[in-house]
Amino acid sequence: MMGGQTASGSSVKFTPPNCLGCLIYPQAKYLAQIIVMGVQVVGRAFARALRQEFAASRAAADARGRAGHRSAAASNLSGLSLQEAQQILNVSKLSPEEVQKNYEHLFKVNDKSVGGSFYLQSKVVRAKERLDEELKIQAQEDREKGQKPHT
Repeated sequence: MMGGQTASGSSVKFTPPNCLGCLIYPQAKYLAQIIVMGVQVVGRAFARALRQEFAASRAAADARGRAGHRSAAASNLSGLSLQEAQQILNVSKLSPEEVQKNYEHLFKVNDKSVGGSFYLQSKVVRAKERLDEELKIQAQEDREKGQKPHT
């Protein structure tokens, strides 16, 4: 048997596969499997992080208690958190006198007629509104505590 002849004497021609896809298919299959595995891993990690964030958010809301709900509602209405408002007006403790004093100073300094910024002046106004709302919430809580019967 020489040069591609069979036992019966007929010659057999070797023809390579004529489709390139037949050669590439196994590599494409492995690549697709790797991509699917990667997407699954990232998806699981994202879902786990989302569950942890929800749990942390619930815990923080529970820790704030009833007053936290009022304060959060005030933050949503004004668009500023309590901490942001305190930073803008540069007050560390919530005292009506300090809030009013710093508000008046910052409002005058940022007046457009003296070269100030209307944007900053509006931030000062919003911060004072937010702190005033927080002071009302605290006063209402103090009244509620005073009205509760002692048993």
